[in-house]
Amino acid sequence: MSEMCPKCGLPKDLCVCETIAKEEQKIEVRLVKRKFGKFITTISGINDKSIDLKELAKKLKSKLACGGTTKGGVIELQGNHANKVKQILVDLGFPQSTITSD
Repeated sequence: MSEMCPKCGLPKDLCVCETIAKEEQKIEVRLVKRKFGKFITTISGINDKSIDLKELAKKLKSKLACGGTTKGGVIELQGNHANKVKQILVDLGFPQSTITSD
């Protein structure tokens, strides 16, 4: 017998908690100019209680071949990756309609 999810009560292989959590996010992707003309891409609006921000940041940094960090519920990536981040988040299962960029 498989393990049961503590949130929804379904078996782990049928659990939909992560999918529901991804659909409820309102993600903002922004490009910010820092000192010396350097750009960083910030991703905010992701609920860190339902989605592991450090794991998500690790996947983004790996796919974009850049450095970055998580600070105060915001993922910061070094460089101008605003367009690429949006597509990668869609590939990871976030709905495109919930991702906004400026």
